[in-house]
Amino acid sequence: MKCLLYTLLLSPLASAFTTSPTLPSPLSTTTTSLSSAKDTLAADAKSLNPILGYYDPLNLVDAAFWGQDQASTIGFLRHAEIKHGRVAMAAFVGYCVQSNFVFPWKESLSGAAFPGTDLSPPEQWDALPLGAKIQIILFVGFLEFYSELTPGEGSDVGLTHYMRGGVPGKYPDFDGVPHWMPFRTLYDPFKYSKSMSDSDKQRRLLVEINNGRLAMLGIFGFLSAQTVEGSVPALAGVVKPYSGEVMAPFAPQWHFG
Repeated sequence: MKCLLYTLLLSPLASAFTTSPTLPSPLSTTTTSLSSAKDTLAADAKSLNPILGYYDPLNLVDAAFWGQDQASTIGFLRHAEIKHGRVAMAAFVGYCVQSNFVFPWKESLSGAAFPGTDLSPPEQWDALPLGAKIQIILFVGFLEFYSELTPGEGSDVGLTHYMRGGVPGKYPDFDGVPHWMPFRTLYDPFKYSKSMSDSDKQRRLLVEINNGRLAMLGIFGFLSAQTVEGSVPALAGVVKPYSGEVMAPFAPQWHFG
């Protein structure tokens, strides 16, 4: 219940990270030239955080990842941030739900129940059967693989790659999946945004990036507080200590080396 209360307390903070519709030039959804890519990124940064603005102390935009130009590198960086922000939001919400709620259906065909809330979320993951862990990781792997499919580069489906002028963060529809599916898109399966204006979509993407940044801090705050005592004073007594290894997804059933 304490985790749930912290979620409610953080909700106003998430709202504080949202942006006003009047802010200038949100994320570009068109191909940017090499000369304007960094300028667009700087403008986006000012919209995302008017106080901090553009901040790149490691000069990653000029790192020329894989020998690519600046625009391609910026596309990669923006896509990576959006994707990891989405994963962090799912992880943060999942952590709070798992800390307070147990799914009522059975975990497996054997009739075993899901781990209870007496275990922390990392402990609940450790308690899952190895087969369940492999299924989850393979499913996430499929989503990652499918998102990288690019027409003309070994595939007939997918989207223009985000390092080739495509839209960072945009996930392709499942038109390339040969069998029936209950929905054809991850972004908006019920078509709620069908009549949404482009300016609203751009504003919501900025909001998503900021909330993703907050979620990354949130989930790592939980994990740090569990594994390093006293590292997050605000969470002292809120989360349970964890002696396992959060970066070893198959422990304790399977070890390498």
